[in-house]
Amino acid sequence: MHIRNKNTNGLFKFSLCFLHGLTKIRHTGSEGISAPAKFAGAMTDGGSTLSVAVVCSSNQNRSMEAHSFLSKRGYNVRSFGTGSQVKLPGATLDKPNIYDFNTTYDEMYRDLMRKDPELYTQNGILHMLDRNRRIKPMPERFQACKEKFNVIITCEERVYDQVIEDFETREKEDMQPAHIINIDIQDNHEEATIGAFLISDLATMLFESDDLDNDIDEILQDFEPRARRPILHTVCFY
Repeated sequence: MHIRNKNTNGLFKFSLCFLHGLTKIRHTGSEGISAPAKFAGAMTDGGSTLSVAVVCSSNQNRSMEAHSFLSKRGYNVRSFGTGSQVKLPGATLDKPNIYDFNTTYDEMYRDLMRKDPELYTQNGILHMLDRNRRIKPMPERFQACKEKFNVIITCEERVYDQVIEDFETREKEDMQPAHIINIDIQDNHEEATIGAFLISDLATMLFESDDLDNDIDEILQDFEPRARRPILHTVCFY
């Protein structure tokens, strides 16, 4: 069972997924997390001591815009999608271009160049794919990744739920906490740019904390009015 509750000021919905059956209970802070699991978030010249993942559905637009933005600022960041396939807009709404996650961004770019270079230049898809292929070879599914992250930022509630569901299926290892935070970002180029700025602002606030587990509730309360959109937060464990 996954329980979401608002805190006393009505700002957030919280849940906490535990080990051993992953019973979900109301999030009341991080005092119960053992000292070895706590981590510092100060920025250094070489980047952050924390690792962050940004996740959308297809690892194309929102997560890659944030990936590009954060990596240029020295963050230890990776990006992912949670969908079963990669979908890009097609010539009509009912006929998207569909690819497997093992298809490279360059292969997608060349495929769309063959199909209709004028259309896909005009709607920004070729520009997006060109940016993506300069960052990494291909889109990645979050469910296939074994790396552990301190902070996982999702771009819509459906993706947030899929990330939590993935944690429920994983065999538990070392009780390392992962803070999963959702910021709703519409899947278009303009919103992706706005979302990247918001994610960068949030990352700065999170990573400046010396005790993120205890500070995160207050940080999110401060951030939500600035974001002007609802924030979801869950703690899960690896």
